[in-house]
Amino acid sequence: MSATPPTSYDVAIIGYGPVGATLANLLGLSGVAVLVVERESIAYHLPRAVSFDDEVMRVFQTIGLAARILPDTHAVIGTRFIDAEGRLLIEWPRHSADQPMGWQGNYRFHQPTLEAVLREGVARFGNVTVRTLTEADTIEEHDNHATIGLVDLATGRAGEVRARYVVGCDGARSLVRRCIGAEMQDLGLHERWLVIDALLTRDMPELGDWTLQHCNPDRPATYVRGVGRRRRWEIMQTPADDSEAFADPDNVWSLLRPWISPDDATIERAVPYMFHALLAQHWRRGRMLLAGDSAHQTPPFLGQGMCAGIRDAANLAWKLAAVVRGRAPEALLDSYATERAPHVREYIELAVRLGALLMALRPGMADPLSPQTLATPRPRLGPGAFDGATPAAGHLAPQPVLSSGVRLDDAIGYRFALLLHPEAAREAIPVVGGHACPPAGGGLVPAAREDLVIVQDAALRHWLDRLGARAALVRPDRYVQALAYRDAQVASLR
Repeated sequence: MSATPPTSYDVAIIGYGPVGATLANLLGLSGVAVLVVERESIAYHLPRAVSFDDEVMRVFQTIGLAARILPDTHAVIGTRFIDAEGRLLIEWPRHSADQPMGWQGNYRFHQPTLEAVLREGVARFGNVTVRTLTEADTIEEHDNHATIGLVDLATGRAGEVRARYVVGCDGARSLVRRCIGAEMQDLGLHERWLVIDALLTRDMPELGDWTLQHCNPDRPATYVRGVGRRRRWEIMQTPADDSEAFADPDNVWSLLRPWISPDDATIERAVPYMFHALLAQHWRRGRMLLAGDSAHQTPPFLGQGMCAGIRDAANLAWKLAAVVRGRAPEALLDSYATERAPHVREYIELAVRLGALLMALRPGMADPLSPQTLATPRPRLGPGAFDGATPAAGHLAPQPVLSSGVRLDDAIGYRFALLLHPEAAREAIPVVGGHACPPAGGGLVPAAREDLVIVQDAALRHWLDRLGARAALVRPDRYVQALAYRDAQVASLR
């Protein structure tokens, strides 16, 4: 006889898309008791998101799935903006020999394949329960928990469970957002586009590997090279177009005529989308929090929609685990929204600017975005759980390969890391709970704190020298929390 499922959890995740599945993997690593609720029986079978970046790959690395995901990706070369005559306007390379995060800058992927791997990852954890074909229809808050009303869609039976915290990864029509009462702030873009996913029937190298932004004032369009023979076109619908007929197969092939014909490919889907730029004004109320599309929606021009949600999960997971385990006060959860909302806003606003460029550029007009603007360093987190007075804090730490040949994140695991300059005084190490002598040639130093590892390695020299620092404390989401500029300050980083 199988064991009766528990009715009380530390965290309930509503929604089992890539964001919910990533959050479940991270909390699974943390030993937190998790319930995942998903109304569908299986993952959606058609592609939606098609791009993620090196930061997201580091999250997949953290949950131990990067090696499974990588073979089914395609590293992106970059993006070219071209005018109606095919002349190059802007070139934005994304493929570089210098990869400070330890991975290529951007990858294309097939979402059903990715979701299958993420769900298989969740199945590793006995502390994570997944209930599919189950709909959450009510959430009520109490002093020390929330009660979630559930309906089994296969039987119609209703029930309820308790959780200390509820995270809404339930998309644009989020129940959790409605319960929080969070309105969406409009960041200024609402355009209808047709998204076409095609599977080539033969190799067509003439289509190229670059992402192409066709800045055609009559019909802006985007071409995306996917995994294998998968290709995507996004084509703007103009006011003169008949909305009902726009996705009709004959019209779709007419729109694709400049690139392919029915002899070259089969259409997997052709769906009209209204691209939005929205940001929830509140990400938390009491025991309820938002992540992914329930908290923000971004146009696809920067390829950051899913990435933003995965960043949400990475930021929130370690904080939830710390609070649930009693290692941090509940106030730590307030830093989730203060850090993430300004960060994702910068990406959304840049995507809106890219969309405006794509839809309005004319030959000879001033270039409102340069390659330098597109290559702007990643934004800093908003104010939160890091030393705001230190410029490097709130930014991602790099991931070098250590002297042992192991990537930094693999050596650290899912915990805090104190990264020491290779010439930092060894007498500083016992102060933070480690041994006085690191291994010969550098490497890991045992620490007294269960959630902290100390690394002293030559591979850290360049980064720490550039910052003028002797040590850096890095959070489990790989963001810098604080720096020490002298050996005597290292103890303060605990």
